[in-house]
Formats: sequence, structure tokens, C-alpha cells
Amino acid sequence: MKAYAMLEVGKTGWIEKDKPKCGPKDAIVKPIAISPCTSDVHTVWEGALGDRHNMILGHEGVGIVEEVGDEVKDFKPGDRVILSAITPDWDSLEAQRGFPMHSGGMLAGWKFSNFKDGVFAEYTHVNDADGNLAILPDDIDAGVGCMISDMLPTGFHGVELANIQFGDDVLVIGIGPVGLMAVASAAIRGAARIFAVGSRPNCIEIAKEYGATDIINYREVDIVEQTMALTNGKGVDRVVVAGGNNDTFIQAMQVLKPGGIIGNVNYLGEGDYIKIPRVEWGCGMGHKTIAGGLMPGGRNRSEKLIALIQAGRIDPSKLITHRLKGFNKIEEALFLMKDKPKDLIKPVVILE
Repeated sequence: MKAYAMLEVGKTGWIEKDKPKCGPKDAIVKPIAISPCTSDVHTVWEGALGDRHNMILGHEGVGIVEEVGDEVKDFKPGDRVILSAITPDWDSLEAQRGFPMHSGGMLAGWKFSNFKDGVFAEYTHVNDADGNLAILPDDIDAGVGCMISDMLPTGFHGVELANIQFGDDVLVIGIGPVGLMAVASAAIRGAARIFAVGSRPNCIEIAKEYGATDIINYREVDIVEQTMALTNGKGVDRVVVAGGNNDTFIQAMQVLKPGGIIGNVNYLGEGDYIKIPRVEWGCGMGHKTIAGGLMPGGRNRSEKLIALIQAGRIDPSKLITHRLKGFNKIEEALFLMKDKPKDLIKPVVILE
């Protein structure tokens, strides 16, 4: 089969590989829509996970089931399904402890384009199909289905990690696609004021549509100074970090109230350490928590997000700014994510 892969750090290209084989609990799926992610950029061009050779990229997609194993109960060939970015082993001890995303080791629930071939291929393998696939209803577009793979659940997980409660003041740092989903989720959870940090006009407009009450343009004003001014010097109850770099935690800690939580879902692709300001952390005793996590993945989560879309509670189609057609457009879409033109939020490629 034909596929698009990471050849080595800093290099991608088209390759031929054998079609994957189906185990008894697994499924083989033919992708019909995919979306590249900034994580792919970190993996390839920053070597964030270390070197990978001829590893098929991509972890966001929708496909048609081609084959299922003998023990698969709930899916059959011909089903249109969401390919969740995180595909845990649900019978693992880590899953039983409540951390399925780390089944088999830290981050090991993230298989596609991490240590296993991803979805930028004519066929892809899904482990534990009953636990990891979800039927995509006919009334939801395949491009939107790609957003359910990763952007939507990751943004929501940032809000879960921050444990946002109704009436909280919340700062969302970074309003790319994940941050925008965090804004929307914070609104659903009942946040009072939502301060969204970003500079791109289209992202700012959509952040407002999703529920942001205040915009902080980090290119024009200091994040900390503006946040403290908007809150009369009190700071915020919760912070969701969905963008920035290793130094972003300095700013997050400076605006966080004692007892507050920082929920991080940003993929830190470079450097060895993050910095935490000692004084603003209360000399280590400020009851300020940093919770960083990979979203759980799995069928149940996908189905709950589908329910929110069908109920009209959220519309992730607003994230999609570029729609490309044809399998050979995968490379173009990936380089859009790498180069990030000003009008880009998220591209999708319809493969057929």
C-alpha cells in the first residue's frame, strides 16, 4: 500500500509498505478523511519523540472498516468510523487504574505516528477495535469527524485537567484548534470569564463565538500584565495551556490564584526542562497545581463528543479552514501545518 511517512528527523516522503494484518480483537480501516496535526510537525521537524524511520504519519482520521477480527463484536466491514488519535489497550493495568492513555508505558496509548504506523495510508490497523472505534453518524461530515479524533477531545481534556467549575475565571493560552476547543469546553462547563490568548484574527473571532469573553493579544500586550489588569489584580482560578513553549508555565503560574490548577495539553517538543517561578509558586507552598495529560482516547469519549455535536452544543466545523481533495494532497496538508499561513486553523484532506 501507499503511505506518507517520516523517513528520519526532518525528512518526510511517500513510501510503499505491506498492508497491515488484522488480529482477533482488531480492525483494518481504509481512511477516507485525514487531518495533519502540529504534533506531526513536532515529531518530524523537532525530533520530539526521537528518530523514527519510515514510520507512517498521522493520527486524526475517519475511515471505512475493511476487516475485523473474529472477536470484534460491535463493528463490521462497511462501517464509517472515527479513528481516535489515542488507542489504548483497554485490558491493561494502566487502563484499570484510570490512565488508559498510558497503557503499556507513559504515552503508549498514543500509538499512531508515535511508535506505530499512522493513518496517512491506504489502510491502517486499529487495536482493540470495540474499545477504540466509534461509528460516525451519517449526519456528521467526515472532516468534522477528523476533529473528533484529536482536537475536540484534547481541548476538552485541558478543561478536565484544570477542573474548571461553574463561575470560574479561566485563562486559555493558545487558541489554535485545541485551544479553541478548550474555550468551547470551558463555556460548556460554566466558566464565568474566559480570557483567550492569541493573535490571529480568524482564531480570535471563532474564540468569541465559542464563548471567550476577553481576548489577550500576546503580540500587543504582556499576558500577565493584561490578565491581572482585567481581573483587578486577582488573577484567574484556572489556566488551560494549549500553546506556547516551555516558558509559558511562568506566565501561567504568575496569573494563577492560590488553589488554582493549570491544565496542560500542549505538546512540548523541545528542551529538557520547564521553568516554574519560585515566588509565584508560593516558594513551593502556594497550592498551585500543574496537571499535564494526554487525552484518554477510546470509543466512549468519541461517542459523548458526537452527542454534544448532535445536540448543537458545539460545532467543530469552524476549525476547518482548508479542505483538500485527493490522497496525494496529504503532503500539502502536512506542510500547511508546518508553515502555518495566517488564515490556517486546521486542514482536512478528503481522500475519496
